[in-house]
Amino acid sequence: MQIDSSLSALTALSPLDGRYAGQVHGLRPLLSEAGFMAHRVEVEIAWLIGLSELGLPEMPAFDASARARLKAVAEGFSQADAARIKAIERDTNHDVKAVEYWLKEQVADVPALAAAAEFIHFACTSEDINNASHALMLQRARTDCLLPAYGSILARLRDLAHQYADQPLLSRTHGQPATPTTMGKELANVVARLRQAVGVMAAVRPLAKLNGATGNYNAHLAACPDIDWPMFSAQVLQGLGLTQNPYTIQIEPHDWIAELFDAVARANTILLDLNRDLWGYISLGYFRQRLREGEVGSSTMPHKVNPIDFENSEGNLGLANAMLRHLSEKLPVSRWQRDLSDSTVLRNLGVALGYTLVACDACLRGLGKLELDAEAIDADIDACWEILAEPVQTVMRRHGLPHPYEQLKALTRGRGITREALQNFIASLDLPAEPKARLLALTPRSYIGLAARLAADI
Repeated sequence: MQIDSSLSALTALSPLDGRYAGQVHGLRPLLSEAGFMAHRVEVEIAWLIGLSELGLPEMPAFDASARARLKAVAEGFSQADAARIKAIERDTNHDVKAVEYWLKEQVADVPALAAAAEFIHFACTSEDINNASHALMLQRARTDCLLPAYGSILARLRDLAHQYADQPLLSRTHGQPATPTTMGKELANVVARLRQAVGVMAAVRPLAKLNGATGNYNAHLAACPDIDWPMFSAQVLQGLGLTQNPYTIQIEPHDWIAELFDAVARANTILLDLNRDLWGYISLGYFRQRLREGEVGSSTMPHKVNPIDFENSEGNLGLANAMLRHLSEKLPVSRWQRDLSDSTVLRNLGVALGYTLVACDACLRGLGKLELDAEAIDADIDACWEILAEPVQTVMRRHGLPHPYEQLKALTRGRGITREALQNFIASLDLPAEPKARLLALTPRSYIGLAARLAADI
């Protein structure tokens, strides 16, 4: 074997950095190590600027040019900057301290900033910077990547629900023929579920803290006892678009991250359920898949058109949820005032959300290939007159006929029934003319209740 160990799309251990790299590119600037560094720089600068506004005699307020320089450092953060921080880290063996030293390098040629250099990371513990960075990273990943991905699926499903609102569909409860619905209504069910789950995901409020080594502002108060540090910290976080968690140990306890990831996992579970149902409908012939020129379904069976997109989505959702649920269970647990077991786990945020995006992309691709085969669907439902046993016995109940359920059970259970036999039975019933006429006019395709309306209303 002549494959070397240099990193490329073909040698990456994770398919997120190899085969699926193009599907997760939006996460890379946010959740990679370089992205983490960029967010740390943003938080450090926000804290520094905030300190400059406190009126400390040792730290005059920054003028416009100094502020502009700090803004340029944050907004212009590049991969080369990340590489420099990584080089500093080789000496410090501490990633946040490396960011601090790099920032001091960046402002050394600006007198006002150089004079304030020791206020970079002032009174902060590393976790102050890290937790606020993680909050920003996840908030932006949710806004820029997750919600648009799920929004695209919701939009496509809603279009299909409307398109197929009137298409009768034989339901299958326990895998057996059951009361009909419409294909549009079944897709509308998923829209309603997914919309609710995505709403919960979107509503989770990111929390953060800037309160020192064990959450009590000890060093802050020792250095500057006259400042209302909780209020100041809340203001800095608010400026970053985050909400302060006032009660923490050294780490922000990550309960909100667990809440977010539980919400993502719940949405993923709904999507997984959809994938399996659509896989089944394709297997029954209810949907065909648009062919792509040059695509092969099997290395030996030329006729195959496999539902690979829904299978791909299902598999990646499983990987995503395994990680999301581990993160949501692990992150809120820390020994005493802090242990470091969360740190290495948090470096996998991009992996958990990356598999989610790959799954969403595959599902959307599959939805785009679907073509309904109305003839196949109609043939199935037309062969199941026994499903009309339900409305017949229900009408019989209303009008007081004896043993309606038992009569229909004896007539249909486990054996089916023909249209002629069912209509002969209805004709023999002692029913008023109007309900009898309605039952005689009923067909499996017309027995869909409010399904079409519900689908059209979604």
